[in-house]
Amino acid sequence: MGRDVGRVTFTEEEYERFRARLAHCLSTLGKVVARPDFGRVPCTLGAEWEVSLIGPDGRPAPVNAAVRETLGDPRLALEVSRFNLEANLEPVAVRGRPFTELAAQASRTLARITACSLPRHGARAVPIGTLPTLTPADLTARALSDLPRYHALERAWARRRPTPFRLRVGEGEQGLLDAESVAVQGAACSWQVHLTVSPDRFSSVYNAAQLATGPALAAAGNSPLPLGRPGWEEARITVYEQGFGEGAAYGRGTSRPRVGFGHDWLHGGPLAAFEEAVHGYDTLLPALSPAEDGAPPDGWPALEELRLHLSTVWPWNRPVYDPIGHLRIEFRALSSGPTPADMAANTAFLVGLTLFLGTGGRDVSKELPFSRARENFYRAARDGLRATLWWPTPGSGPRRHDACALVEELLPQARAGLVAAGVEAGEADTMLDLLGRRVASGRTGAWWQQRAMEVLRRRRERTAPPGRGTGTGTEAAPLARQLTLRYADLAEKAEPVHTWSLPTFHDGASDESQRTPSCQ
Repeated sequence: MGRDVGRVTFTEEEYERFRARLAHCLSTLGKVVARPDFGRVPCTLGAEWEVSLIGPDGRPAPVNAAVRETLGDPRLALEVSRFNLEANLEPVAVRGRPFTELAAQASRTLARITACSLPRHGARAVPIGTLPTLTPADLTARALSDLPRYHALERAWARRRPTPFRLRVGEGEQGLLDAESVAVQGAACSWQVHLTVSPDRFSSVYNAAQLATGPALAAAGNSPLPLGRPGWEEARITVYEQGFGEGAAYGRGTSRPRVGFGHDWLHGGPLAAFEEAVHGYDTLLPALSPAEDGAPPDGWPALEELRLHLSTVWPWNRPVYDPIGHLRIEFRALSSGPTPADMAANTAFLVGLTLFLGTGGRDVSKELPFSRARENFYRAARDGLRATLWWPTPGSGPRRHDACALVEELLPQARAGLVAAGVEAGEADTMLDLLGRRVASGRTGAWWQQRAMEVLRRRRERTAPPGRGTGTGTEAAPLARQLTLRYADLAEKAEPVHTWSLPTFHDGASDESQRTPSCQ
């Protein structure tokens, strides 16, 4: 999705030509999706996985280009900030044991990055939504990876909003900071899942994905300490949205953000999703392909301009056209980490529930107002398993549920969706049992980070000299580094997050007394 563009600046004529190409791409896509032989492929899952690189002190290590060169792996891509890498995993069929396979790929990738980068570059890879050790200085234009795409985005954004812009990452004055660059995207690392969907089922499955994302996000929070400050359970959501927010879009007079949950259910088939992205947002990167897309006799049209434009619109569930001959839904809301096992379990629940809700002629858009689904999403990001979420109730109107109880209630539905798609029953049970145990204990990645920070702060208060501060400013930086290094150690051991122990006090006593299960 994030292909490079080769250039940084563009002329107004190129913008006009690009917009004309986009219109042509849409027309061509309409003909493609109407063909009975398009998109008739086995259901597959893929993933794009973003990780952060840290040094021995837990601080971000801006060495992604050197690490990628050392590894020489074409599946690794430079992300927007110099301390981020993205791994593109091989797609797997949604049958048998797909989540085990994705977890194994992720484990091998994580181990290989660290094994190669630690001795040569002093860096290790950490799967986490937002590094607690980040500072505003890590997210300036100097942090951008040296690719034309990112510098072109930086220039395009400068036309759309004043710089610096105010970014809220936490509560109160401590939660406000001034940002100046799209490099703030480096504070939001994701586990982006791709699911192939046939054109005739696209609308129902896409709407199901929108509904399923709320409870899945509540169970998967893993970025509660953006820039070391207390924030939402999944603060990556609001940081990313603000980082790519805008006022009136250049030349269009619209204030619709390019990142968000959307404004309505999808109606009218898959083409409507792409039309929304083209007609609702202006062009950021008008890089023209060598020739206009036609329909080659031996394959499907590339539609390069459409695919490039879609890569600059970031809904939390995004439509994807692939010229190998299918459509996909890209689930973008899940956080990176804490471990491959946790990410696999999150994926099993989200995909299984989506498949369950989107099959059998069911239309969830008739069961719940879109405003309620959108409310679910942001409540889940803010409050995690403590959120209250709306859910359709057969035979009556929607009701609100505690997120923890709702997820437990939905686990059998997710299992049914997976098994019906061809996933082995044992695989579904293993993955959903892992997520169920996390939910029953309340010990998400966000919970662990919050409680671990409390333990470290209390330990410091006991040992700090009289009068020394222990607040959230520079005095908190050593705590964030300790937290990040302990998190990295536990992530490398690969045990699921609900089994992680909290730091201990100097007398060896653990702070497990702070364990407050959400479902009891």
